[in-house]
Amino acid sequence: MKQLVLTLIGKDKAGLVEQLATVVSQHNGNWMASNLSHLAGYFAGILQVEVAEQDLTELTAALEKITDLDIKIQHGEPSQLNEQQQLRFVITGNDRPGIVRELSSVIKHKGTNIIHFESSKQSAPNWGVPLFNAIATVELPAGLSRDEVVTALEAIATDIVVDIETGV
Repeated sequence: MKQLVLTLIGKDKAGLVEQLATVVSQHNGNWMASNLSHLAGYFAGILQVEVAEQDLTELTAALEKITDLDIKIQHGEPSQLNEQQQLRFVITGNDRPGIVRELSSVIKHKGTNIIHFESSKQSAPNWGVPLFNAIATVELPAGLSRDEVVTALEAIATDIVVDIETGV
């Protein structure tokens, strides 16, 4: 079986997921995982598809014919993540330009690898100030404690709160 990773974007409209799922299904592909969103009037996402070698060429050609989405196709490579070394946390703080750069810099300098990162800006319920919220999963290198990562992230600013969702 071959793994494909698709990145896609297009003007948002009803039926895009069904159109994509139909093409994958009609060409014997298996929809493995995805992260799809509406962002500023566009539908954007990433998708992992598994397909048998004999169906790969036809599936790829059919995906390239979808006119409502710009799709880039990458051939996946075998990879393994160590779930025992993963840390999932929620980061909340006052929104400001550069906050993602600051957070990702700390994560990189601790030697961790970002596995998943999802962020949003929302209004604080009681005072209307814009809040930054992120859910991140990282893979810790051997010997690094989760407390060390949390402390480093919280040191960015006094208004940053890091809550661990699942432990290592």
